[in-house]
Amino acid sequence: MTVNNKAETPKLVDRFGRSVDYVRISVTDRCDFRCVYCMSEQMKFLPREQVLSLEEIEQVARAFVELGVTKIRLTGGEPLVRRGIDQLLHKLGRLQGLNELVLTTNGSQLTKLSEEMKAAGVKRINVSLDSLREERFNRITRTGKLNQVLAGIDEAIRVGFERIKLNAVIMKGRNDDEVLDLVNFARQKGIDISFIEEMPLGNIEHERQETYCSSDEVRALIEPHYALTSASDRTAGPSKYYRMADSDCRIGFISPHSHNFCHECNRVRVTVEGRLLLCLGNEHSMDLMSVLRHHPGDLDRLKQTIIDAMDLKPEKHEFDLEAEPQIIRFMNMTGG
Repeated sequence: MTVNNKAETPKLVDRFGRSVDYVRISVTDRCDFRCVYCMSEQMKFLPREQVLSLEEIEQVARAFVELGVTKIRLTGGEPLVRRGIDQLLHKLGRLQGLNELVLTTNGSQLTKLSEEMKAAGVKRINVSLDSLREERFNRITRTGKLNQVLAGIDEAIRVGFERIKLNAVIMKGRNDDEVLDLVNFARQKGIDISFIEEMPLGNIEHERQETYCSSDEVRALIEPHYALTSASDRTAGPSKYYRMADSDCRIGFISPHSHNFCHECNRVRVTVEGRLLLCLGNEHSMDLMSVLRHHPGDLDRLKQTIIDAMDLKPEKHEFDLEAEPQIIRFMNMTGG
């Protein structure tokens, strides 16, 4: 596919007929937490020159929007620890054709930055929250402070984003006994929650096949207390949502193992190193950083590179909990 007449909005379509209208961009590999399923405790971060600059990130975002992408999610690491993130948000929020600017965060900076994010045009946020017990929260995040995150959630609610969603990675024997507590917390706060099956990315310190908890198992913990009805509303992401009769909160399940959603994948990712990653569970990628740095300001060349990369998007991922991880990059490098 080539870039056509500028009056026409080109679309990104892969070999399997799937249209890509959603990109997740990692703005940093750094994080103030060290979550056990995301990164090594003694994580070595990239030197500055190997990370996309804020100006380069803006160019990438602009290229995708001009190619028909309507939703951008900023991720990390922890995106809100990147210096200058407020300026980037304001620039992305002004992109013509972008319908949704959203962000995933661990919540640690929300008390400081929620108002600025809202003013910049961030519509929705996802906040990672795997436990409501202080000692356990610290064990999972290694360095996180639960009270700081809870205060951040309250501040985000006060500021009034269009929607706030909690993301909880459920691990058997680690936090599966808190599923109902997390649901009740979301209900009390009037926000959504998604339960996520752990993904086999990066070599970590626990055996994933032992801690794996399927979406069906999580749902079975909820339904004796709250009947779940399939929701017709969908976001651009992979969550399958359910509703409860007595609440406006939605409960989502992200199930890369048990209920593969690859057939309707509309997403690509840009890593902090400027790799256009066509699938979370594969290494198929295109190097955007080299285009940005060898041909600075050449937006047409950048767009054509993105278009050409669509042919690399695989039909599906192949996750195997019992095998050695095929993808050795950690989640903080990938961008969620």
